[in-house]
Amino acid sequence: MGGALTRYRVIAWIVGVALVVLVLVGMPLKYGFDNPSVVAVVGTAHGWLYMLYLAATFDLSRRVDWPLKRMLLVMLAGTVPFVSFYAERRVSHWLTAERPRTPEPVAG
Repeated sequence: MGGALTRYRVIAWIVGVALVVLVLVGMPLKYGFDNPSVVAVVGTAHGWLYMLYLAATFDLSRRVDWPLKRMLLVMLAGTVPFVSFYAERRVSHWLTAERPRTPEPVAG
């Protein structure tokens, strides 16, 4: 599960940053200054990266046996600016809280 969680966390941040750039930079440039170049590049990149995000979320959800509703809500988090960052923190918290801790050996 560690690798799946790491993949999810990385792609969640990448998708979140791409979406924020798209919304806060690209959209004002396109509609305020008639310059669609950022939207064309970042929008396309976000679309492809979001597909990776969906795959990583699905992989993680199957490994930790999430209910369908939780999986779908986490998947939708990549479509709303800043929500993927929140979802990534929540997912990390859920999984680290559920993971059984192994006691450290005592030197002696």
